[in-house]
Amino acid sequence: MKFSENWVREWVNPSISTEQLCDQITMLGLEVDGVEKVAGDFTGVVVGEVVECAQHPDADKLRVTKVNVGGERLLDIVCGAPNCRQGLKVACATEGAVLPGDFKIKKTKLRGQPSEGMLCSFSELGIDVDADGIIELPLDAPVGTNLREYLDLDDKAIEISLTPNRADCLSIAGIAREVGVVNKQVVNQPHFDAVPATISDKVQIELNAPEACPRYLLRVVKNVNVKAQSPIWLQEKLRRCGIRSIDPIVDITNYVLLELGQPMHAFDASKVAQPVQVRLANNGEELVLLDGTTAKLQPNTLVIADQTGPLAMAGIFGGQASGVDAETTKDVILEAAFFAPLAIAGRARQYGLHTDSSHRFERGVDFTLQRHAMERATALLLEICGGEAGEICEVVSEQYLPKVNEVTLRREKLDSLLGHHIETETVTEIFERLGFAVKYANDVWTVTSASWRFDIEIEEDLIEEVARIYGYNSIPNNAPLAHLRMREHKEADLELSRIKTALVDADYQETITYSFVDPKVQTLLHPEIDALVLPNPISVEMSAMRVSLLSGLLGAVLYNQNRQQNRVRLFETGLRFVPDDNAEFGVRQEFVLAGVITGTAKSECWTGKAENVDFFDLKGDLESILSLTEVGSRVKFVAKAYSALHPGQSAAIELDGKEIGFIGTIHPLIAQKLGLNGKAVVFEILWDAIANRRVVQAKEISKFPANRRDLALVVADNVPAGDIIDACKQAGGEKLTQVNLFDVYQGIGVASGHKSLAISLTIQDNEKTLEDDEINAVISAVLNEVKQRFNAELRD
Repeated sequence: MKFSENWVREWVNPSISTEQLCDQITMLGLEVDGVEKVAGDFTGVVVGEVVECAQHPDADKLRVTKVNVGGERLLDIVCGAPNCRQGLKVACATEGAVLPGDFKIKKTKLRGQPSEGMLCSFSELGIDVDADGIIELPLDAPVGTNLREYLDLDDKAIEISLTPNRADCLSIAGIAREVGVVNKQVVNQPHFDAVPATISDKVQIELNAPEACPRYLLRVVKNVNVKAQSPIWLQEKLRRCGIRSIDPIVDITNYVLLELGQPMHAFDASKVAQPVQVRLANNGEELVLLDGTTAKLQPNTLVIADQTGPLAMAGIFGGQASGVDAETTKDVILEAAFFAPLAIAGRARQYGLHTDSSHRFERGVDFTLQRHAMERATALLLEICGGEAGEICEVVSEQYLPKVNEVTLRREKLDSLLGHHIETETVTEIFERLGFAVKYANDVWTVTSASWRFDIEIEEDLIEEVARIYGYNSIPNNAPLAHLRMREHKEADLELSRIKTALVDADYQETITYSFVDPKVQTLLHPEIDALVLPNPISVEMSAMRVSLLSGLLGAVLYNQNRQQNRVRLFETGLRFVPDDNAEFGVRQEFVLAGVITGTAKSECWTGKAENVDFFDLKGDLESILSLTEVGSRVKFVAKAYSALHPGQSAAIELDGKEIGFIGTIHPLIAQKLGLNGKAVVFEILWDAIANRRVVQAKEISKFPANRRDLALVVADNVPAGDIIDACKQAGGEKLTQVNLFDVYQGIGVASGHKSLAISLTIQDNEKTLEDDEINAVISAVLNEVKQRFNAELRD
């Protein structure tokens, strides 16, 4: 947004310099990108009148003039501009004047004719106007007046960058409102009288898309002089805001857009077949735009149409067929509307367009402004072009008009976020100066936003407004107080880093994968769980929240295998997101530890043949990790089938009868679908279940000899060895210090359907050397227990 500083000062004029004004605007959140002069540095240029203009006797392209600059005599000036003529009001640089580039004007002779000054063009004065010849000033310009004063050239053009939420500042009125608020000054809006209807002409309107255009206004103005010239003040204000003058009709609509922020459009009334319709485009419709290009309209595009077809793309671009023409147009229809931001957003880019109108409508225009803007445009049109105005025809759908938001602000929240206490009266005054309706009671402000502020929706928005207007520099720069407190730590807590270190020592590599996974892969691994699907995912392959870490880990394995890394050992810690109607937000977040191995069990070595990993390799690594925890001795591996795991090579990890994880080999069919090479063994376990360690308790080491006894127990195939070992420990009592399974045998000498488990028992006492009778008593207790529970027999 580019604007004239002096134009803003017509509305509100604080006693501050341009630099201070720019600093204020920047601190208000409207960042100033640049400041430039609207004209070059020059002196000694006044308004003159060409009294005489004759052909130079010795040059075809030069003219000899006499110019009245308000002095005692006329100045002789030689001019080469083709538009120089008698009666013209001009910009005359007199003797001693200094033009941009330090060009000094002196008396001289041109082809033998005296020249006591210079008639200037815009470019010679450093004014960015694309025009040929010298400057043509209005006929009522007072002769002898300093040109800088007459054209108000001691002005600056300020360019600011606005965030999308501050569309209210895309106008002089909006910027002046902000400057007035921060300087505690009243904003003086230009006064004009509403134009009464002098003719009975009306325009019929059919509002067929009220949700996209809840307010639409049209007004007929007849017998306008489109050939009239826009006054110099209007041209200059447009120029300083970066808009070139075209014709009075377009200039007036652009002026209202810049002044009030309301985009407008004008139709040639003779080219409109009433009623005017506001509707969505039909399939196959085309519209030739004002720039001559043809747009193939999409069904999602809002258009203004008549009985013959589209007239304009609503809020974006006018059509050529209904445009105002300087040669033929006599009657015009002025348009002012409120188009819903979502109905315009993205539509201009859809056609490769970006206009001042679409820029404002897609961000939000004050929905109460349209009638005021129509009156302003009509008044200017009658003043500049003449004519007769009809009634304002308006169609409104109150149902779809935006509603101003009511937001509450708590005192404690304001103080907490700003870190500074601002007096209640000051906060209330800030809201009132911003144009908000405000009530205060019980340390709570209830604020109703203004119609031009679409961005006031939540409590933090109000806090931002208070901070902006109060001044960020007025908030003390105090360092926050951080009261240190000892972290609660129990000796029994097991640090996650200890587990990670143990896994790294076991030749594992830690990996970190996304919480977003491919729903197809996840469904393959966990078909029984409906994952949480993201409404706006990064990509289709990352559209589901993971219910297990397996998706990411197996993806990492595949990535490595595709790069000739066949031996892969990975682990990961992180959250999994399991749908649960009883949990907050319908999802249960659980922190888990997971791992995967594939390839050979050991790195390649000359000492022996490499063997591929199996279930027991990973189980052994996991048991080593569990041995660091408090629950290691209570964890059991219970055979269980899982959708993604190989039957007979999978187990549930249970703690005191509760499942806390799983372990197993990926099913060959699943591995094939995922593209994995070879066997992959995985595990996953809840971290909270194993997050404690044994607290070290010192005890005396027995100085008496230990005794080992080996038992060969024959049991049925379906009896887990772990259950036998647990039974031995329970029956052996305190004297049984260690139980170990060192062999499993099936074959000759063992009945079919049975197996022989070779178990070693270590028996020891802390107070004495055990006698054979005492050792045999422990053995007998063990044998009786396994006989009773598992029908185990000693092998012959």
